[in-house]
Amino acid sequence: MSLAPATPSEAIRPVTRRLAWLDALRGVGALAVVGEHLLTWSMPWLRPTQFNLGVYGVLVFFMVSGYIIPVSLERGGDVRAFWIGRFFRLYPLYLAVLGLMLALSWWIPVRQEVPREPHAAAAHATMLLDVVGVGGVVNTMWTLSYEMVFYLVVAALFAIGAHAGRGLIAVALGAAALVAGVTMSSAPLSGAWPAWISLGVFAAGMACVLTGRLSTLASCVLGVMGLALPLLSSRVPWFGLAMLAVMFAGTAIHRWERGSGSLWPVALTLAAVAAVPIWAISAGWWWVRPDVWITTIALAAATFAGGMALRARRLPGPLTWLGGISYSLYLTHLPILLVMMELLGERRWSPLPHQLATVAAALLLILPASRLTHRLIEQPMQRLGRRLARGSSSEPAR
Repeated sequence: MSLAPATPSEAIRPVTRRLAWLDALRGVGALAVVGEHLLTWSMPWLRPTQFNLGVYGVLVFFMVSGYIIPVSLERGGDVRAFWIGRFFRLYPLYLAVLGLMLALSWWIPVRQEVPREPHAAAAHATMLLDVVGVGGVVNTMWTLSYEMVFYLVVAALFAIGAHAGRGLIAVALGAAALVAGVTMSSAPLSGAWPAWISLGVFAAGMACVLTGRLSTLASCVLGVMGLALPLLSSRVPWFGLAMLAVMFAGTAIHRWERGSGSLWPVALTLAAVAAVPIWAISAGWWWVRPDVWITTIALAAATFAGGMALRARRLPGPLTWLGGISYSLYLTHLPILLVMMELLGERRWSPLPHQLATVAAALLLILPASRLTHRLIEQPMQRLGRRLARGSSSEPAR
């Protein structure tokens, strides 16, 4: 959900113009994730069980990221500028939300899934939370792990000039997810040291990329680490590989749209990802039951296809508006809901009017708060990042 794919206008059109269909898809994804958490607490009887609403939203986000991130990097043509832009898009709000939740920890305890040890800070510093087996301070932060891994791999491919074959990468990752599902019950590596080693490699690699020293080698090392972590130290290896496969399927769709690829890798990848829970050793959650999982993936794929089919038409303004603030909406909604839960308590057995009032109050708090954080944190930091990226790209690489 971040779920912070490159702003479409950054990738293809001038800053003043946007690809509205991608924003609309991001709006759908954001609403789905908010709906999953809000309905689970306030109106569980309305929460769908035939598919997982939150995972559906995340998959839509991931396909959008896969579609737009590689072209953003290739159009910019500068790995260093790409990373500067990513850091200033992702980290300011992320750190602000982390700080808020830690400041409230005297009242709302930090999740039990977050280790009370220093390596948890290392995992949060890189955003590689889920792929090093560490829970995020905010539950939704797990998706940022796969966004970051995708950036690492795409930047490595760009650095070595491998612009084609993204469809084959998607198929390979889908096949790897299948193999991991039937052969691995858990990751082979665990404990604190994957978080510490990944932090060291991440910091050293980014220092090389940002200074221009050994940038290609550093990008390759970071890309290899990005591919290795989901398999070796993530909580559920097949799931991590499946998420990456979905993102590269989005890239393959973009190649097909531009006439430089076909759609069969997309179909093969999604089929492989959908089939994993049928045989997977580690698949005990309700939302990866084959019927639920397959329905969730099919709905996400159909939503993306529908967005593409309508890309030349005028789309609903509220959806594109939500897409514009989707990163803020994704990261800020759960802290607001946690505060409301502490204040109001359990709502599932409340009378229907009380439940409806709870939903309305939550949205009246979440939407303005997300718009505010987008305006006061995201936008100024993105502008600063663009200025620094422009200055960086004008400097000769060393």
